[in-house]
Amino acid sequence: MSNNANPTVAGGKKIVFTGGSGKAGRHVIPYLLSKGHKVLNLDLVPFPDPSADVYTLKTDLTNPGQVFNALTSHFNMSGYADGPVPGPPDVVIHFAAYARNMLVPDSELFQANVRSTYNVVEAACKLGVKKIIIASSETTYGVCFAQGDADYHSFPLEEDYDVDPEDSYALSKICGEKTARTFARRFKNDIYALRIGNVIEPHEYAKDFPTYLSNPASRKRNAWSYIDARDLGQICDLAIKKSGLGFQVFNATNDTITVKGMTTKKFLAKECPNTKITREMGEYEAPLSNRKIREVLGFKDVHDWKKYV
Repeated sequence: MSNNANPTVAGGKKIVFTGGSGKAGRHVIPYLLSKGHKVLNLDLVPFPDPSADVYTLKTDLTNPGQVFNALTSHFNMSGYADGPVPGPPDVVIHFAAYARNMLVPDSELFQANVRSTYNVVEAACKLGVKKIIIASSETTYGVCFAQGDADYHSFPLEEDYDVDPEDSYALSKICGEKTARTFARRFKNDIYALRIGNVIEPHEYAKDFPTYLSNPASRKRNAWSYIDARDLGQICDLAIKKSGLGFQVFNATNDTITVKGMTTKKFLAKECPNTKITREMGEYEAPLSNRKIREVLGFKDVHDWKKYV
């Protein structure tokens, strides 16, 4: 780790990132560092790559005092020698959460996820942070953790969909979106909620995709869609750069459907014959569509699954 406490390029931002030691964050943070940003990781466990230029501050995000203090912290020990007493960061990215059901009892998951999101968003807004990005989830579309087999209302799944899940994890994410919208309206800042698809790490293509492709029905709960963890880093960087949108929800997925040998239209007609299609879809467009991040943020799919399988 370097002793540098500031962004490494002109235009780089000082970013407080919560949950950076998790499955997504461990790939997103290196991408942000490569773009010249400086990152402080708030987590309960150290960042998994000790060679990365990122300091982890152990923080209980359900404690509002700890959150406020962490958002006005040095980014590493060299901060005591370099420059003034620390103020708030330029950007807050909030990924920390219980990542699914069945890790803790439902009531604990719900209260921890909702309280931590509230604490982070409130503190950031009241400290004057103008750009906040929070992790929402594909599960809000209501099928991922449904009891038994369930159908989507329509395809493609886009940000104006009437989300109606039946599980505590997805409900906690909807509460996070509503919290973000409330504070963005009051503080007139940008808060973008990313409905993150099934996160795929580089090593998981060889390990998991053969099973996905041989058993397409197993991917219904993820809407036959995914997000490469490295491309999620690109999405976060693009969201940092795009300002003035107020509150927004963005699906965070890669471009293409995770099936082989069939177009999206033919596959959905076969697999979900009773689910309506609300617009013409791209030939191989992911049912959990990323059209908005492509058109609004300028996202370019780099890590298409077909490169690795």
